[in-house]
Amino acid sequence: MPILLVEDDEVLGQAVRDSLTHAGLRLHWCRTAADARAWVHDAPASLIVLLDLGLPDADGLTLLNEWRAAGRSWPVLVLTARDAVSERVRGLRAGADDYLVKPFDLQELLARVEALARRQPARARLQLRGGLELDLGQRRLLRDGFPVDLTAMEWAVLATLAGAPGRIVERSRLEASTEPVQKPDSQSNTLEVIVSRLRRKLGADLISTHRGLGYRFEP
Repeated sequence: MPILLVEDDEVLGQAVRDSLTHAGLRLHWCRTAADARAWVHDAPASLIVLLDLGLPDADGLTLLNEWRAAGRSWPVLVLTARDAVSERVRGLRAGADDYLVKPFDLQELLARVEALARRQPARARLQLRGGLELDLGQRRLLRDGFPVDLTAMEWAVLATLAGAPGRIVERSRLEASTEPVQKPDSQSNTLEVIVSRLRRKLGADLISTHRGLGYRFEP
C-alpha cells in the first residue's frame, strides 16, 4: 500500500522515507501543503497519509479537513511536535486516525503504519442495509449496484459520519466538513436539511440524532 508523507523537515523526512522504503513500502514525499494537494488529485483509493501539522504554507489540519470533506477516507497518522492533549484531541476530532508526537522511534512509526494498513480494506467499502454499499475509496453510494445521486455537501457529511461508524460525530465537525463545498444558499444546506435528505436516500435508521451532541452513523 502506498504511503504519502507530508513533512517539510528534510532530516526527518529522509529518515522516514529511508526507514519505510527499507521495509518494502512505497512512499511519496511532499514538503508543502500545495504539493500534497496537487499529488492527491490523482491519488489511489488505498493510501496511508503521514501528515505533519507545521507545514510552511498551511496548517496540516487544514489539509485533513479538506480531504475528509471531499470524502477521502485514507487513514491519516499525524506527526507533530505539538504534544498538548488539547492538540491531540483537535487532531483526532478533525479526522486523524492516529497521532505520533515528535521525536518518535522509527520502528514505532512502522508498527503504526502496519496497523493502519490492516484496517484499510475494511473501511474502504461498507455494506449497509437495504442493498446499499458505501465505497469510500471511490466516493460512491450504490443501491443494488446502481449509483445513488448525492450532492457534494451530502457526500461530505455522509463520508464524515461513515468514517466514524457507531460513534457520535459533533455538529461542529460535520459543519466544518461542508465548508469547502458550501453553496451560497445556506438556508437549504443547513446540517439538519442535509441529514434529512440523506435519510430519505439511505433510510431513516442509518443516521441517528443525539441532541446537543451530534449525529451517529449506524451501519
